[in-house]
Amino acid sequence: MKLTFRHYALLGLVTFLLALPGRMTLPPLDRDEPRYMEASEQMLTSGNFVDVRFQDKPRYLQPAGIYWLEASSAKIAEELFGSDVLRKTWPYRIPSLIAAALIIPLTAWMGSALFGAVTGLMAAGLLMVSTLFVAESHMATIDTVLLLDILCFEAMLLRAFLDRQKNSPTSVWVACGYWLALGVGLMLKGPVVLIPGFCTPLALWAVERDREWWSRLRPRWGWLLMLAVVVPWCVAIDVVSHGDFFSRAIGRNFLGKVAHGQEAHGLPPGFHLIVFALAFWPGSFFAALAIPSVWKNRKLPQVRFLLSWIIPHWLVFELIATKLPHYVLPTYPAIAILTAAALTIWGRPALSKWSKIALGFYGVIWAAVGLAFCFAGTVVLYKMQHMLSIRECLALCGALPLMGGAILLLIRNHRQQAAFCAMGAAVIAQAGLFLAVIPNLQTIRLAPRVAALFEDVKPCAQTVLVSTSYSEPSLVFLVGEHTQLIGPEAAAAYLYQNPRCTLALVDRKDEKTFRDALNRTNLSIVEYGRIQGLNYSNGHRLDLGMFAPD
Repeated sequence: MKLTFRHYALLGLVTFLLALPGRMTLPPLDRDEPRYMEASEQMLTSGNFVDVRFQDKPRYLQPAGIYWLEASSAKIAEELFGSDVLRKTWPYRIPSLIAAALIIPLTAWMGSALFGAVTGLMAAGLLMVSTLFVAESHMATIDTVLLLDILCFEAMLLRAFLDRQKNSPTSVWVACGYWLALGVGLMLKGPVVLIPGFCTPLALWAVERDREWWSRLRPRWGWLLMLAVVVPWCVAIDVVSHGDFFSRAIGRNFLGKVAHGQEAHGLPPGFHLIVFALAFWPGSFFAALAIPSVWKNRKLPQVRFLLSWIIPHWLVFELIATKLPHYVLPTYPAIAILTAAALTIWGRPALSKWSKIALGFYGVIWAAVGLAFCFAGTVVLYKMQHMLSIRECLALCGALPLMGGAILLLIRNHRQQAAFCAMGAAVIAQAGLFLAVIPNLQTIRLAPRVAALFEDVKPCAQTVLVSTSYSEPSLVFLVGEHTQLIGPEAAAAYLYQNPRCTLALVDRKDEKTFRDALNRTNLSIVEYGRIQGLNYSNGHRLDLGMFAPD
């Protein structure tokens, strides 16, 4: 069997359809997503496509590439549906959706090129349903687009590597693709992209003691293509920011993460290995089962290539101080391919007693995660909203038997069939979460509810919201870039100075301070409504009142 364009197109379509549920109804997720969306929207409204900003503050974390993509997507949506769409979340999520729909066929091609069509399809399936990939593909952040870019230059490396194996010439277009993809990666994430970009060939060089295949990528002039992509913007931002961008992005953000855990994300080595059980679920246990087979076949050129992709990247991000699960996402396609090879073409090597015990223990953890994942939507919805959703109950009824079947098949040592069952359970459970659970969690949808109340009661078109107790980026994105995030006394002063077109959002705990400050100005206020809920970013319960001058 050989995969054709139709197979790859079908894989892309399936991925696209699986990533669609809930995309338009999901509120801004995490703190990073609304920052990306707001900065991209401000690019459009300001016409400044060089200097990335969130409100009036520079956002100097990475280059402008991802903001250009999201701004372009939002601009097309604006042309089609009007300017109101700029305050919707879905236009900014389109680049991630398209990237996800391209990543899965590309993974299938790489798996097929290395181990055959069946392995390629299995690898694509394992990656498609993995928890971290599904979560990132639903958000307007950089990680899915960055993964596509990394896969592109890894694919070019693989093409040159396979050409060396066949003793056939490598096209100059492959070399151009590699260096251009590196340049695009620099525009997306800066020098971080060079870790997988250069570590894979360096690791292969060290293992094989042969650099002949590297010359196929024309490094003597290829680096000029890479620089041609990124240098024009680098010069422009250096002039505009007077050098501040590079001091922040490189000095504080990039190098700072190496030495210190930023934003409370400092964790010891081993973090990524621990969260892998959930992040790559349901493929995580099958990846663990594949380790003995990978070790046995470690001398195969295909395995060396994939290990040279995985190990250096993983080690770097285990050793740096700041750790987030998505940092090792670029290794997941290679892990999926090795896992698929163990499931489809390799025999099962004999295991020692302690290996069996370790895998059995990890299997129990994997099964517990899977069962919890099946029940999670129903339990969370009932606990937080005191309701049951028919759609989520249907998802539970569909996912639970498949998960039970996967466990039973694993006990009987039918690994491939167990993987199919687990993937089916993941698809159904994820659909339930995105279609029935998250859209109904009104308790944590504080920003959308505040924005809806603000639109209902604002006295004029240019009304400014002053928020004293709820300062999430999602509020800024949904209400507007002129939103003021200040303390209760400063809010009272702002309301007094701008009484006609200002609304104040104040939590119950800050209300006395706010009213006392207003009493000193003799300004009376009226309450337009209250919104209660949970700020899931920090776990604080809030009771927010919307106030305006009487």
